[in-house]
Amino acid sequence: MANLMHRRLSAKLSFFAAFSGAVFLCSSASARSEGATDQGAYIAVTSDCVACHTAPDGKPFAGGLAMKTPLGTMYSTNITPSTTFGIGDYTEADFSRAVRKGIRKDRNNLYPAMPYTAYSKMTDRDLHDLYVYFMKSVQPVETAPPKTSLPFPMNIRSSMIFWNILFRNDRVFQPDLSRSEEWNRGAYLVQGPAHCGTCHTPRGFLMQEKPSESLGGASLGSWYAPNITSDKISGIGSWSAENIKTYLKSGHIDGLAQAAGGMGEAVEHSFQHFTDDDLQAVATYLASVKPVHDPEDGNTSRFTLGRATSSADRVRGDQPIRSEDNSDMTGAELFMGNCASCHNFKAEGSRDGYYPSLWHNSVTGASNADNLIATILFGVDRHVSGVEAFMPGFGGRKSDAAQLNDEEIAKLTKYVLNTYGRPQVSVSGAQVKMIREGGAKSPLLALTRFGMAGSMIIITLACIRGVFRRIRT
Repeated sequence: MANLMHRRLSAKLSFFAAFSGAVFLCSSASARSEGATDQGAYIAVTSDCVACHTAPDGKPFAGGLAMKTPLGTMYSTNITPSTTFGIGDYTEADFSRAVRKGIRKDRNNLYPAMPYTAYSKMTDRDLHDLYVYFMKSVQPVETAPPKTSLPFPMNIRSSMIFWNILFRNDRVFQPDLSRSEEWNRGAYLVQGPAHCGTCHTPRGFLMQEKPSESLGGASLGSWYAPNITSDKISGIGSWSAENIKTYLKSGHIDGLAQAAGGMGEAVEHSFQHFTDDDLQAVATYLASVKPVHDPEDGNTSRFTLGRATSSADRVRGDQPIRSEDNSDMTGAELFMGNCASCHNFKAEGSRDGYYPSLWHNSVTGASNADNLIATILFGVDRHVSGVEAFMPGFGGRKSDAAQLNDEEIAKLTKYVLNTYGRPQVSVSGAQVKMIREGGAKSPLLALTRFGMAGSMIIITLACIRGVFRRIRT
């Protein structure tokens, strides 16, 4: 797909391409207009700007959200029209440069936690409308969020110049003339404003997206953004268009999947507000994405594993449920004491579907246990159409009523996988600890420092050698 989007059209098709592009933009504007009076406001929603640029209990777009990354903690910036702390003195050209190229008004580089590699595909019309929205409709907030301070040498923002040369996309989305208008709209949304690949595409050693595995699933801090390609086993190729639309609109499909973590936020702040036409366009495009298969999945889809069963007989009578802190507590006991009251003792969920079944569930059937661990640790808190979907966390935050330690969560996770999901997936207390702390760290930082130190040693030795040669001559 990346090659397709970057290919050059022949000269004899140039007029037809320009005409088709104009039709595409007009139809996109029409779709945006449905149910929205402000084009820029809708673009901000499709781009999910508020999710990253609003801290918990903070004012919209005022920044300050702490984002744990493999290279350290980054804080989102104030993008309100405050001339002191925000983007109030940005011209439209400054704004476009920041959104599309990752370069601030002061010419310093943004880190690609800001998905400018995807936003670069946005059309001039959308960038203009978005700029007008932020400058005219968003309330300025006169506060400064914490500054991002990554460890050396990642704190040298100018190093991003070389990363951008290698990996930044500098081409606006080009419609594929062999595809339908609906498909092109979906491709534009997924690749551009909605920046789905930013989370769902695996990253390489330099933290760049791997085009050959686009949307094939990737680790995202404490969570795992699953495979959403058309593969029928590893991806969502078995889903209908209505399944995809329902999931994006509500974050929930009985017997398939529930949105939590970053995806829950995307549904809450962005996808639930898409027009029906745009949801259909996204579904159409995703159904066409090149399938990516994970060998660990074998021939079994994560949506089909497990069945209703209970271990209640193992924790009654001679082995009663214990509520006290006990390191010898089994996974079955932990499940009956912490999960069964909501998810049912057979893990069937509630009759109304509010509490989902734990079998035939994408989280318990996955070949990666990260999302199950993260859900147990941090819970679920998703607001859609005025209704809250809530599950408490069990120790991911100090405020959680139930505080399970790493080993207890590992036991509980493994019990759920063994009983209701994919039993061959391994879980350890160390893995739980890693997810509790924000995910795996990147080796890039240590290797960069090692490389710089090695370079300095080589340069120093070369200088010493040169001095000795001069002395001898």
